[in-house]
Amino acid sequence: MAQGDVQITVVGNLVADPELKYTQNGTAVANFRVASTPRVYRDGQWVDGEGLFLTCSLWREAAENAVESLSKGMRVIVQGRLRQRSYETREGERRTVFEVEVDEVGPSLKFARAQVTRTPRNGGGNFGGGNRGQGGNAGGGFGGGFGDNQGNQGGQSNRGFGGGAPAEDPWNSAPPAGGGFGGDEPPF
Repeated sequence: MAQGDVQITVVGNLVADPELKYTQNGTAVANFRVASTPRVYRDGQWVDGEGLFLTCSLWREAAENAVESLSKGMRVIVQGRLRQRSYETREGERRTVFEVEVDEVGPSLKFARAQVTRTPRNGGGNFGGGNRGQGGNAGGGFGGGFGDNQGNQGGQSNRGFGGGAPAEDPWNSAPPAGGGFGGDEPPF
């Protein structure tokens, strides 16, 4: 992030499905619009305020993930950098628009539920390992990143936050007696 970047977080609804395109060198970019309409209490009732519509762009693997995960009408949380761009219309009028270069986007869980499925990463960088919880991961789930690039072994099922946890999950339960952690202290 450059010094002086204006950080913005917007909660709103997707106006249309995210659109995926590729640059000439093969880099993925997803474009989408978010409508954020405030609710105000006026004269004893809630009414819609003036809506804000922002065009957003998201790059690389995150762009592909967004296109697979998000759709029109979904309530999303978008965090990124606000950019101003000026252009001239065909009629010669000068226009200025504000856009968001997205760093993070995801569904809002205020009125919905989401099933998170981690995607494998190329080149590691995931806390010393790959993505344990992929491979034979039935029904998606949130495997972690503390593994060793192996899928679930022996037909284990990791069904998101509500299902069984992988056998080597350090957050699953207390260590077994004499587990080598030096008493009651956790392994970290």
